[in-house]
Amino acid sequence: MNHFAVGIDLGGTMMKAALVERGQGLRHHIAIDTHAEKGPDHVIGRIQQAIEMMMKESPNGDIAGVGIGVPGSVDWERSSVHYPANLPGWEVVNLRRTLQERLGRTLPVIVENDANVAGLGSAHYGVGRPHDSFIMITLGTGVGGAIIYRNTIFRGTTGAAGEIGHMSIDYEGPWDRAGVAGSIEAYIGQRFLSRHARYQLLTREPSVIHELAGEELEDLTPKMLYDAAEQGDESAREVLAWAGHKLGVVLGSAINLLDIRKVIVGGGMSAAGDYILEPARRTVRRYVMPALRNDVEILRETLGNAVGMLGAAHLVFEYLDAHGPSSEP
Repeated sequence: MNHFAVGIDLGGTMMKAALVERGQGLRHHIAIDTHAEKGPDHVIGRIQQAIEMMMKESPNGDIAGVGIGVPGSVDWERSSVHYPANLPGWEVVNLRRTLQERLGRTLPVIVENDANVAGLGSAHYGVGRPHDSFIMITLGTGVGGAIIYRNTIFRGTTGAAGEIGHMSIDYEGPWDRAGVAGSIEAYIGQRFLSRHARYQLLTREPSVIHELAGEELEDLTPKMLYDAAEQGDESAREVLAWAGHKLGVVLGSAINLLDIRKVIVGGGMSAAGDYILEPARRTVRRYVMPALRNDVEILRETLGNAVGMLGAAHLVFEYLDAHGPSSEP
């Protein structure tokens, strides 16, 4: 059996691709511009290019298959992506069939939601390894979620389970990108958090964050908040603690619902570390039923960008374990 697969983490700005050796991890990886504004046909060509680059790095020039994490809903057959965020013009695209046609072979191609593949990567290569079940939260442009149950993705009845980012914590709150009022994404997704921080900080005395983002805070980003917090800016720390509190509220509800008590936090905003996670840990205890509190843990994934590529490649290994190398989707 071929022990190498390609894992791709597809984003609106960049796509990351890796050659992954089963049980060993990354052998080679790249990041290239997605050029999402050029539409699906061009982006799929970029994916094909990344796959072919990784195949050349394989010891025998071949791979067992391709797994792709995408920022959108995926059908039950894990072949088509539906209305992915930040990929204009996609609507519904059968990524499996199109890639197989372009590659000229029926290579297994498994498509999955990007938060789900991050959870799978953590389960088999990252902080999630000691835990057979956990909730994965990815903090970035949006807030993604996944449920890992007994070391695999729990997908629900149609494949869309785990969207914790769209769970509401205030039915009269702001709307997120999916049109859900008061969701956690509408508070701590990057764009929303930056907007809240700007509103709060413009009324404060000038501090480090004003030096980083400009007097009117017109260039404010979450990363600037982390950098200012590291430099002792109390205003920036307060904003991040506010975000952590909101995160703790929604995680309390998720833990009560699922009886899964381990939470792993990844994504770019997880770089804020304990400035967000410690407030979340304090808050979650107030929102979890007493019988569940003692075992609750909120952990940060340390694999960074690699976790999505590893999880995407593991989709292939998982599929071949279930169906055998001769059964190709």
